[in-house]
Amino acid sequence: MRIGAIEAGGTKFVCGIGNEKGEIEERIHFPTLGPVETMDNVIAFFRDKRVDSIGIGSFGPIDLDNASPTYGYVTTTPKPGWTGYNFVGTLQSVFDVPIGWDTDVNAAALGEATWGAAHGLDSCVYYTIGTGVGVGVYIEGNLVHGLVHPEGGHILTRRHPNDDFIGICPYHGDCLEGMASGPALEARWKAKGHTLPNDHQAWKMEAYYIAQAISGVILTLSPKKVILGGGVMKQAQLFPMIREAVRTNLNGYVSAASITSDIEHYIVPPGLGDNAGLCGALALGVRALGS
Repeated sequence: MRIGAIEAGGTKFVCGIGNEKGEIEERIHFPTLGPVETMDNVIAFFRDKRVDSIGIGSFGPIDLDNASPTYGYVTTTPKPGWTGYNFVGTLQSVFDVPIGWDTDVNAAALGEATWGAAHGLDSCVYYTIGTGVGVGVYIEGNLVHGLVHPEGGHILTRRHPNDDFIGICPYHGDCLEGMASGPALEARWKAKGHTLPNDHQAWKMEAYYIAQAISGVILTLSPKKVILGGGVMKQAQLFPMIREAVRTNLNGYVSAASITSDIEHYIVPPGLGDNAGLCGALALGVRALGS
């Protein structure tokens, strides 16, 4: 089985070829520019690869409703030129193969459930905290869509008492993405996050906002694993701060050993590392063959 995979990010696209075991055999990446130039690069990569299917995990928002006339489109993204773009249709006009289509974070959640940190579990959530903030939700063996799809990066946050930063989200200002994304870190502290020392006050504030989101998702969805990826989460010192803040927020109310005594194995980095998104797209491609 030969599967094409596309991790369509707001900053870069990663395209690859792999198999049903989640093994990536070939990959390429290039910047996310306008849709015409970017998709020309995608099509050029896959043109001679003879894949059996293609899985796409895309930045969003996107239309996932099979009955919708704009299924497969990018919808209200702030990414210039991409609003209203027919992503799936463009590929279908060139490649006569099944196409799996979902958000980039849902794809990463599926990849982690299939081959990564949540392997063997029937539920997990995957947060990416980087250029933007998004959440993928995998519950009882299914990816969650609903009215559109989860947009957990835009939940409203309780402001840290020492934080007067107004937030950077063009839609909501001080939502989670507006307060805790990589660009928010840089705008607040006037420096790239990776240049700040490990004991900088930025990290406790960052953990405060991320832990709010995780506490809420535990209380609403009760996932069996919480996975935190993205560029901001390369700061390993964040994990113990987030775990401590989550336990403080829950205050013993959720009586589960995974939280009360083993939270180090409950809130974790991606088991697939930087391949979570691309492997998730592979998993979407595998699913498309079976549907």
